[in-house]
Amino acid sequence: MISPLANVSPKAQLGKNVIVSPFATIEDKVIIGDNTWIGPNAVIMNYTKIGNNCKIFPGAVIGAEPQDLKFKGEESTVEIGNNTTIREFVTIHRGTLDKMTTKVGDNCLIMAYVHLAHDCIIGNNVILANGVQLSGHILVEDYAIIEGMSAAQQFITVGKHAFVAGASLIRKSVPPYVRCAREPLQYIGVNTVGLTRRGFTPEQIRHLEDIYRIIYVKGYNLQNALEIVEKEIPDSPFKREIIEFIKNQKDGVIRGN
Repeated sequence: MISPLANVSPKAQLGKNVIVSPFATIEDKVIIGDNTWIGPNAVIMNYTKIGNNCKIFPGAVIGAEPQDLKFKGEESTVEIGNNTTIREFVTIHRGTLDKMTTKVGDNCLIMAYVHLAHDCIIGNNVILANGVQLSGHILVEDYAIIEGMSAAQQFITVGKHAFVAGASLIRKSVPPYVRCAREPLQYIGVNTVGLTRRGFTPEQIRHLEDIYRIIYVKGYNLQNALEIVEKEIPDSPFKREIIEFIKNQKDGVIRGN
């Protein structure tokens, strides 16, 4: 159902059972999937694709041009997955020549006043709490949670199942499966609560704790710690994933306490 008070381009592609509320705006080059709700005063701009069963709350602006002086009008996109909720006054900007897209995955909760700048890639089942501000070229992997009023600088990665405490300044990448807090941002442990809720076994969690104890607690420099993990920790997908993640971060990862 499209409200007669909404401004919806006839060129936009809307799926089945889409609801568009009064005073919402949907521009020409927009695709919206089935059973999605567009709230009052939401603005869905050109080159935006929204999946099925999404909720876009009042005042959200999705698909605006990036705030990047290098942007020259290229037809970059914003893509929102299925079953994702975008709350009030969220802003999500299109990509630039770097990735040509800004993406939010499936089953995400993007809370009020979040900003996702150009070329951010947000995985599946991610929660970004109120007021999180992500600058350009950031990757947030699956099941990561960033608490409210946190801000991240360009080109960092927040690993899968990581938990970042509220009001954090994220200047370095956050490895997967960890909790981090304090200023400057530091490792404070494995995300045991989140992992347990998602079905990780006690043995898997202990294995992760053994890896991160060497990396962050025993006082080794990072290169030595990774060498020790390679030699002393039994091989596993977790071990290989963590080592590869840390080695691939050109600007480094958060430090221990």
